[in-house]
Amino acid sequence: MNGLNPKVIIMPSLLAGDFGNLEASAKKAAAAGADALHLDIMDGSFVPNISMGPDVVRMARRVLRIPLNVHLMMVRPDLHVKTFIDAGAGTLLIQIESACNISRTLQHIRELGAKPGIVLNPETPAEAVASCLSEVDEVLCMTVHPGFGGQSFMPEVLPKIRSLRESIAALCQKRGGRKIINIAVDGGIDLITVVSVAEAGANAIVAGSSLYKSKDMAADLRLMREKAEKALEKR
Repeated sequence: MNGLNPKVIIMPSLLAGDFGNLEASAKKAAAAGADALHLDIMDGSFVPNISMGPDVVRMARRVLRIPLNVHLMMVRPDLHVKTFIDAGAGTLLIQIESACNISRTLQHIRELGAKPGIVLNPETPAEAVASCLSEVDEVLCMTVHPGFGGQSFMPEVLPKIRSLRESIAALCQKRGGRKIINIAVDGGIDLITVVSVAEAGANAIVAGSSLYKSKDMAADLRLMREKAEKALEKR
């Protein structure tokens, strides 16, 4: 695999799990064949909701062997980087719109042994991350407004995904194809919308309600992977 043809990664979002038994929900995702578990950390300020904290990340790290993909929806994520990496985050994503030194925070994440990632809200243009693209392992495009699960997919984000894939491809070619940067999507992803985002160039799929409400998560996860792989091959 290279930056032009990255591997498909399926990440169920624990935000859509059973908050009465998050351990069982985390294990369910792994048993279904997930490549990683996605955890949304909301501070009640950057977004209006409050979700979970480092103890949930710590629990997931204790009971799972798959990587933890942790998204900090915070005004000041830089103040919490070490806490969440110590808790077990393998990839730690911060919002480009957050009120911190983005480059310095991404460097700090890598120095502490995790993979840094950057997140864009639906209205934020692809150009906003141009200066830090070479510093990250993942770019997450929100395809809903962050803060609450169960929202409808926003197709207007698709051109931004295409633009980012082109920018990443150019960066990979410049570096001899050695740099892999995943493009992730989160929000309203199901067995239909996954085709559109993969055709646009996304390879890391965060899916919450569609997988956790499925009668057979393993079967739908396999089908979602197949659909994404076929769509990426058409690019």
